[in-house]
Amino acid sequence: MARIKEWQPENQEFWEREGKRHARRNLWISVPTLMLAFIVWQIWSVVAVRLNDIGFAFTDEQLFTLAATPGLVGASLRFIYTFAVGKFGGRNWVVFSTGVLIIPTLGIGFAVQNPDTPYWVMLSLAALCGLGGGNFSSALANISFFFPKKEKGTALGVNGGLGNMGVSVVQFVTPLIITVGTFAFIGGEAQVLPNGQEIWLQNAAFIWVVPIVVMTIIAYFGMDNLPTAKQSVKDQFIIVKRKHTWIMTILYVATFGSFIGYGAAFPLLLRSQFPEYVALAFLGAFLAAAFRPVGGWVSDKFGGARVTTFVLVGMSLGAISVIYFIGQQNFVGFLISFLILFIAAGMGSGSTFQMIPIIFPVKEAAPVLGFTAAFAAYGSFFIPKLFGWSVSNTGTPITALYFFITFYVISIALNWYYYQRKNAEVPCDKEILEAKKIS
Repeated sequence: MARIKEWQPENQEFWEREGKRHARRNLWISVPTLMLAFIVWQIWSVVAVRLNDIGFAFTDEQLFTLAATPGLVGASLRFIYTFAVGKFGGRNWVVFSTGVLIIPTLGIGFAVQNPDTPYWVMLSLAALCGLGGGNFSSALANISFFFPKKEKGTALGVNGGLGNMGVSVVQFVTPLIITVGTFAFIGGEAQVLPNGQEIWLQNAAFIWVVPIVVMTIIAYFGMDNLPTAKQSVKDQFIIVKRKHTWIMTILYVATFGSFIGYGAAFPLLLRSQFPEYVALAFLGAFLAAAFRPVGGWVSDKFGGARVTTFVLVGMSLGAISVIYFIGQQNFVGFLISFLILFIAAGMGSGSTFQMIPIIFPVKEAAPVLGFTAAFAAYGSFFIPKLFGWSVSNTGTPITALYFFITFYVISIALNWYYYQRKNAEVPCDKEILEAKKIS
């Protein structure tokens, strides 16, 4: 692997000659490593659903807490991971942050086999899964350095969207893999469900061990450290003084925070409201992740602020519909409304990230991407916790949804005022930017 000594993605001749080749190679290695990080981060959203069925005796609040804790830890780690690429180099950090995922994966595989495993052990393993949550900030910050400004929205959308797909992958694969004794040789008897069916819940974790090892090796030999990405933490930390860092953080919390929070909570929500359909839980996260690249691509074409407004309106309407259909106990309406929420949140995750490289200079855009992602990741903690509180205290998740709708309305107003209106402080829509260039 030859070391890259110069990097000029905005130079068209350099980009076509060699930049594009290196950028795409790093992107396509980054995608599966980030997907594995999301799988480990969100593994408790499906493992928690099955624990009491195999002999554990946790309360609903404890189960929601297990699903939420990786979000709290992952979000907090993102502040560290945000600045890690500039400090240690993109390749170096991807290798470390992917390899370390082995620890919680093996731990969960052994812990779920014993119903007498203390709750604090389970909670500790859930916290260690937060290591996967931190990876998003470093992965997006790293890839943002590789691409020219005109392609950043699409590249970040692909990396983030396909990486986010890990949430739906773990929710889809787990119900299938736990029905076979694939990893019995490691040590693990089947667990018996109340209906007499045998499952191997440890498979939900063990299945990811080999892919983690393989992708760590591939990242080591196939990725690059860019000389232009090197920055001290002090230089990067200037972003916290920028007003627009905090505004974009609010917008990204509304979009990606909703996506990851709903993704963590949706299996348990289905179990509490429509338990016979819990196997469909993966659909929401799958659609959100699939539409994230679409949001980035459409924003490259028409402007991120406009797309962000459309998706926030869609999320508001989706949440209102969810409230209505819960009241009617109508599963079809509930599912369609929630899928609208997921799709809009996924597109909004792409559109807001497309706006950041336009609002900020290159050296600041990368840490801003990581910083906003860190705050947004708290959605995977607070949304399940808020749903859990709402269900425990009112018997329904509706109260929590009213909080989310209020937040979306505030976000619409901020986006329009600062980035979308004709005299916006930092216009982000395409025709306004082109008009400024012409004048």
